[in-house]
Amino acid sequence: MIKMEKIKENENSMKIVPDTSVIISGVLTKLAHEGELNGEVIIPEFVVEELRAQASKGREIGFKGLAEIKGLREIKEITLSNIGRRQTYEEIQLAKYGRIDALILDIAKQEGAILYTSDIVQHMTAEAEGVKSRYFPPYTKKEITRIDEMMTDDTMSLHLKEGVKPKAKKGLPGRFKLTVIRDSEMEKDELESIIKEILDSARYDDDSMVEIGGHTATVVQKGRMRISITRPPFSDAIEITVVRPITKLTLDQYELSEKLKERFKQKIEGVVISGPPGSGKSTFAASLAEFLEKDGKIVKTLESPRDLQVGKEITQYSKLRGSFENSADLMLLVRPDYTIFDEVRKTQEFEIFSDMRLAGIGMIGVVHATDPISSVQRFVGRIELGMIPHIIDTIIYINSGKIEKVYTLKLTVKTPTGMTEADLARPVVEVNDFETGKLEYELYSYGEETVIIPVQKAATNSVEKIARNAIKNYMKKFDHSPEVEIIDNNRAMVRVDNDSIAAIIGKKGKTIKEIEEKLGIRLEINSKTTATGNEAQYEWEDSGAYIIFKFWEQPGKVMNFYSEDEFLFSAMIGKTATIRVSKDSDHGKIIMSSLIKGNIKIFV
Repeated sequence: MIKMEKIKENENSMKIVPDTSVIISGVLTKLAHEGELNGEVIIPEFVVEELRAQASKGREIGFKGLAEIKGLREIKEITLSNIGRRQTYEEIQLAKYGRIDALILDIAKQEGAILYTSDIVQHMTAEAEGVKSRYFPPYTKKEITRIDEMMTDDTMSLHLKEGVKPKAKKGLPGRFKLTVIRDSEMEKDELESIIKEILDSARYDDDSMVEIGGHTATVVQKGRMRISITRPPFSDAIEITVVRPITKLTLDQYELSEKLKERFKQKIEGVVISGPPGSGKSTFAASLAEFLEKDGKIVKTLESPRDLQVGKEITQYSKLRGSFENSADLMLLVRPDYTIFDEVRKTQEFEIFSDMRLAGIGMIGVVHATDPISSVQRFVGRIELGMIPHIIDTIIYINSGKIEKVYTLKLTVKTPTGMTEADLARPVVEVNDFETGKLEYELYSYGEETVIIPVQKAATNSVEKIARNAIKNYMKKFDHSPEVEIIDNNRAMVRVDNDSIAAIIGKKGKTIKEIEEKLGIRLEINSKTTATGNEAQYEWEDSGAYIIFKFWEQPGKVMNFYSEDEFLFSAMIGKTATIRVSKDSDHGKIIMSSLIKGNIKIFV
């Protein structure tokens, strides 16, 4: 480590040439105010050009350097002069290879001046060429900064603004209080001094980094703290906002139901964690990430800024070359089991989330939403409706640090709830409560719009009770404990044991027709168990009005039809060893669609 070199000659009578690095560090004005610098300071034109270029790009170091030169001109004890020429195009192109530094060194040599630098390579080069040089370490790490002093253990976020008393949110997610932490207002010079500490830390500390760079808007990740800095004209005054997670929980501390724990262990592929700002979404995402990692999964994160509090085993990725799209391309080569995407905001990010999920990576996205169903609405319009259940299978809504609601999504073809005409059947995304399985919302296309309709079951009135009891009592002839659900005024769902279905349907559907005529309501007969029997071999053909299934089983056998894992209906094999399904019926439309996809299975 090279220590600050002491020049024996009287520096007050000598010329000094500073390079870009030492001007940016602010050392010169500090020395001048301390009385250690009062000679001639020669500013190479190359330095001014470099600072101007950086400021034109909106970079903080450019503004900082130009402000430093302006401050030096206001100090009477210093004679400030410019020397040199403007950079050529070739020199600008070679700047990253040290060309500008070499030109500044040449000026110091020509003027017989001392080179002031905070660049260790520039200092060593000057010594190698016999040029007097003084090295100033660019940064001395502070154990405790002013931001650290303000961020007490119970502080979630800090809000500092020019001309306003500093405030802080203290407490826990969902249970915090905004308090004034000082009676006096924040001054501009005080805020600029705090910003300098933050940016110096971001440039030189291992645990700090600049996530978004710019003079008017800067985002810095300093340890666990995410710091946002804004200046006019982007904001009306200088403002610093510091956000820090103050809790780190394990998944067990969320008091999950056994059913949800089992789902996390066995099957989560497309999860959306939603909730309002400050509700604890990211805290839960970090807990889930560590749970999956300990379960033997490879877990990565996509974040900007990177502020999830996860273990060292989980690698945190940011934007690659300024884009999550490039990060996603790399992620496909890394092949993680799960990726935590914190946070999904823009349309491109929703598309990246969808692409990665369809590529086979388990995705867990964090999304801002005011209520659970709004999480799905954020995807509507950005991706096709029919693809949503393939991308999202679980929605976890967090509020006040607790899991308030869990939804699962499923795609089916049916007549939407409230519609009675069979020819209105269409693909419908069902949103079900995870714990109870109750259908709460339906998403489907209506004209050119995609609508989200809450399925509101009216309180069961006396007419429904009478109808349900009448159906249940009649069906007890076939099954000792039938389950009856009134769908609407014209339809009812009856669930019975598999063995009872054939007797209810009767030969060529004769029995079910008689029951419907007697009760005055259309009945849908389904199995109330998941038992399927042995899978049957079949062939099928489209005869125009009917779909004809041919079997190698004996006539009279009852066949259970399933689309993927969903039971559709049961039917009896006729004398010709076939079963005919009308294409215009509700089941016929589902069957036709599922056959094309190869999703139909039939069990004896």
